[in-house]
Amino acid sequence: MLKALEIKKDIYWTGAVDHESRNFHGYSLSPDGTTYNNYVILDEKKVIIDTVKTDHGGISMERLCGLIKPEEIDYIVVNHVEADHAGALPLFVEKCRPETIFCSPMGLKAIQAHFHHSADWPLKVVKSGDEVRIGKRRLTFLETRMLHWPDSMFTFVPEEGLLFSNDAFGQNLATSERFADEIAREVLEHALSSYYNNIVLPYSKQVKQILAKVGELQLDIAMIAPDHGLIFRRPEDVDFVLKSYAAFAEQKTRKRAVLVYDTMWNSTETMAYAIAEGLNSVGVPCRIMGLKENHHSAVMTEVARCGLVVVGSPTHNNGVMPFVAGFLNYMKGLRPQNRLGAAFGSYGWSGESVRIISEQLAGMGFELPVEAIKTQYVPDEETLENCFATGQNLGKALIAKCGS
Repeated sequence: MLKALEIKKDIYWTGAVDHESRNFHGYSLSPDGTTYNNYVILDEKKVIIDTVKTDHGGISMERLCGLIKPEEIDYIVVNHVEADHAGALPLFVEKCRPETIFCSPMGLKAIQAHFHHSADWPLKVVKSGDEVRIGKRRLTFLETRMLHWPDSMFTFVPEEGLLFSNDAFGQNLATSERFADEIAREVLEHALSSYYNNIVLPYSKQVKQILAKVGELQLDIAMIAPDHGLIFRRPEDVDFVLKSYAAFAEQKTRKRAVLVYDTMWNSTETMAYAIAEGLNSVGVPCRIMGLKENHHSAVMTEVARCGLVVVGSPTHNNGVMPFVAGFLNYMKGLRPQNRLGAAFGSYGWSGESVRIISEQLAGMGFELPVEAIKTQYVPDEETLENCFATGQNLGKALIAKCGS
């Protein structure tokens, strides 16, 4: 039988590990799988915090049944209605018959829109600052709108210092470990950054506001339990993840570059390597990422580390290559800030690609410190020397922006 895991006295993880997940939400890769975490509190009132993805509902239910009978559950808290957290909600409502289902004001609307037969469910709206006593413990609620949906909220148990944070502080990691201190820190850092920069990044302003609100409320947080990935149970790990989110949200310019490109007959690729050599020569490390080989979500994880994004494409049908168009559209939606940018590419007869890329980067708020560079067909030695010099000039501009 699948077992629940006690994370604090009478508080249990009852989630599911998805080792097969590779495509998270249809737009971001999850090469290391993911987890759908939900939790059970056993007090005078028995409480489920979130559910799981629809096709993993049976797994979570089996873990619950190892603790208590489902019909003994009194409350279900829905911190977020997205399908990977609330997909199994109908199953849990059917089996548990809860006295009350708590959700945010926007959560009520989302539940009604997702589950069209929920009119008879015992839904109760809670707002920031509302509190529910469940015995020796209390549940307090904090709305976290647009982190990363309008309905999102936190649930805090002050007696335990336990924050159920839903999507915030999550990572896509399918492991047998449940706690952040059980894996290598560099693995955790990469997973945390990848999750933030492909999902939460557009809402960095809200992240700053919510972190400030948590500070104002002086919440004594001893453990953070997100709905994806590993749980933060040590003071140093709680401090680490809070500071990581604060740094992610600041998006300070960093002295590192990424060159993102697609190529048809290797001319644009050759230009990319020459630009990279120029960057390296002035002390700016860079990574070259071809879009045929690298998924756009992997590229965005690298963009998060870089203050300079250089994008290249040959001209294709008076535009850019499809992978480049897709990446630019994806990056635009994530709204990275405080970046320098540049465009390059080869062309056959019309040459619009570098103008299109430059306009799109400028439209995203990127500073463009050098002119776009293009060449017809195959770059000659003069063109490659120009690419090298362009790389040097970009590197110097980045160093000046970083202040060192």
